[in-house]
Amino acid sequence: MIDLTLLKKEREKWLTWKDIKPLREALATLAPCDASITIEDTIMIDAHIPQEQKDAIDKIARMMKPWRKGPFKLFDTFIDSEWNSAIKYNLLQPYFNLKDRCVADIGCNNGYYMFRMLEQNPSKIVGFDPSPLCLTQFDFVNHFLKSDIRYELLGIEHLEFYKEKFDTIFCLGVLYHRPDPVGALKSLKKGLNKGGELFLDTFMIDGAEEIALTPNKTYSKIPNIYFVPTIPALKNWCIRAGFKEFEVLEIKKTEVDEQRKTEWIPGQSLDNFLDENDPNYTVEGYPAPKRVYIRAKV
Repeated sequence: MIDLTLLKKEREKWLTWKDIKPLREALATLAPCDASITIEDTIMIDAHIPQEQKDAIDKIARMMKPWRKGPFKLFDTFIDSEWNSAIKYNLLQPYFNLKDRCVADIGCNNGYYMFRMLEQNPSKIVGFDPSPLCLTQFDFVNHFLKSDIRYELLGIEHLEFYKEKFDTIFCLGVLYHRPDPVGALKSLKKGLNKGGELFLDTFMIDGAEEIALTPNKTYSKIPNIYFVPTIPALKNWCIRAGFKEFEVLEIKKTEVDEQRKTEWIPGQSLDNFLDENDPNYTVEGYPAPKRVYIRAKV
């Protein structure tokens, strides 16, 4: 049994880390303002504020690099994140209705998807992600957006101990980072109310066999990718975890319009992860990233 009250107090200390503390201090200098909010593919926040205030906001945004999810437009600053997360959200949106539902986003990053979910009027949204940088980016945006979204520095493994259960859980781009995918799916199931639903996407490989690719050291230059299943294998994982229904919603290859290098991230992105002579393969010789989007119900 994990005491989440004690754990959360311990993790609050992460916000004092030497690379996070200056960001938190910068957040504390932000002045309040009544901003207009537009929640579309780009989450836009604007107001009539002095130019020096806009310049300060731009400086703080740049201090918080890398921005992986987005995009956001905060006053004069367009945060062109590595991932154009609108593509994934718009792909899934026709399959869910969150009105009056209690929703969790596991691996929520900076909250882009949760901000998008607000337009469907769920009763509650809670994000889980053990990243103090992502929480700080969320707090930065939410300073102006002023939502009631709750952000927890917790992960999949804490769901079963959390005080609330959820009607809908999103777990997007997380499962392949877990060395025990069936255990992770069991934790997700334990976080759901009876009749609840899980929306999940993960890397996949083609094939009718019930197998999974196990990368040697890296997959697409990412070291913490453990298993890349076929769809039949993923279905078996969900059944073993206790889900009663499994539905494939979409299959989509990751393209460079969705994940790419921008000024808002250091280092490399998808273009650098693929074989320069054949983009159907990663630099390691594995099939290029393709995702399956599923809905599983308890």
